[in-house]
Amino acid sequence: MGMSTDPQHGPKQNLEQNPEQNPAGKPAREARSTPAPNGIRHKGPLELRRKAAKVTMSDQTLLDTKGPGQFVHTDPWRVLRIQSEFVEGFGALADLGPAVSVFGSARTVPGSPYYELGVEVGRRLAEAGLAVITGGGPGSMEAANMGAVQGNGVSVGLGIELPFEQGMNQWVDLGINFRYFFARKTMFVKYAQGFIVLPGGLGTLDELFEAMVLVQTRKVTSFPIVLVGTAFWSPMLEWVRDTLVAEGMVSAEDLDLVQVVDDPARAVELVVEGAARHRNPNGGSTNGTGTAEIKGTRG
Repeated sequence: MGMSTDPQHGPKQNLEQNPEQNPAGKPAREARSTPAPNGIRHKGPLELRRKAAKVTMSDQTLLDTKGPGQFVHTDPWRVLRIQSEFVEGFGALADLGPAVSVFGSARTVPGSPYYELGVEVGRRLAEAGLAVITGGGPGSMEAANMGAVQGNGVSVGLGIELPFEQGMNQWVDLGINFRYFFARKTMFVKYAQGFIVLPGGLGTLDELFEAMVLVQTRKVTSFPIVLVGTAFWSPMLEWVRDTLVAEGMVSAEDLDLVQVVDDPARAVELVVEGAARHRNPNGGSTNGTGTAEIKGTRG
């Protein structure tokens, strides 16, 4: 054992298996997965020496599936999921064309005045050449998506993972589901030329005030925000004026960030005019019918 036969010189010792008899005094060659004490190990872009070089190879770690699956609940893994949501959203909506985001309550009952209001807003937006983006849920969101389909337009739904959500409504032509609110909200703003806000609850108010902040801080420009329903929205705006403005919490000019109307046709007209100003600050063109001709998307 420890001997081999050389066809020219007869028996010889296997020096690698018997380092103590190695005439050069060198130790036996270590396993390939363990670098020499003073060797160099490359790990991705890193160059490691001595103790730092005694690391497991990346491929070995990747292919070793014996460990628990807890890594999918760590922040580095969440970052990848967040990135994937942006990639999917950007890819799906990049060629959408001009669009308006419509917000409203998921609790709006089909057939109610608010529901019919949503249907008319969606239909008029589609007839004006604008895609309709909603949260993809029931109620006013469903109504606006239905109107977009009736107007032969593009109906988009951006859903969100919620414990009590009913899923994407049947009138959505292009639907994307998100895990994270902030990724979803980015899509609402990035691919829309304006907001039309129907009567709604906390989610609607969240989107409304976030849009106002983005315009106020000039994160977005020439971005019309139109509230539909004077009777519903006036008490809130009065509170803003009588309390927030009076206490110096906001400026009086901040109220000019929104416009309030009752007529769906006027609401669409306002967002069309605002979108045209965004595309051409010196005056938008029209298509001969009085409707602004909107082309392109927000970058």
